[in-house]
Formats: sequence, structure tokens, C-alpha cells
Amino acid sequence: MGKVEPLRKCLGCDEMIGKKGLLRIVRSKEGEISLDLTGKKNGRGAYICKSSECFKKAVKKKSLERSLKCKIGGEVYGQLEAEIKAAEGEEA
Repeated sequence: MGKVEPLRKCLGCDEMIGKKGLLRIVRSKEGEISLDLTGKKNGRGAYICKSSECFKKAVKKKSLERSLKCKIGGEVYGQLEAEIKAAEGEEA
């Protein structure tokens, strides 16, 4: 039998999805927030679907801030949204 893929909850739509189908946003020990495309960066991680729709929902609900346990500025959200749109484009 193959390995079972771990499930993670999307902060936007609240659905449980396999880890590989989600994007990981990570907060490093230094407090830097970035998109983790490898899924291996150190720090506190939060997961969202590979869609800007779920990202917008997560921002609106402030679930990203709660999950990463820190305040997130507008410019960081803008940077993350641009990276997510780029990742979306690669999928299509």
C-alpha cells in the first residue's frame, strides 16, 4: 500500500484537502511571511487552496493572521496575492 497523503484545512473554504493540492504560507522565526512552494521551509505554516478566491476569503476572515499568530500588513498580503496568482497561472 502507498503512503496516505496528509490532509490540511484550507483557510479560505474550510475544506480538508490533500497537502499537495494546497499552497503553504509560512511565518519564519524572524517574522517573515512568504509563500512556501516546496512545503519544507521552517516556521509556522498555514494552508490555502491554489486559488486567489480562497486567499481573499482567508484575508477577509483574518484566518491567516490567526493561523500564523501575527498581524499581517497590506503590502505582505499584496505580495502573497501576486505569488498565488503566479502559482495559479502555472497550474492552468
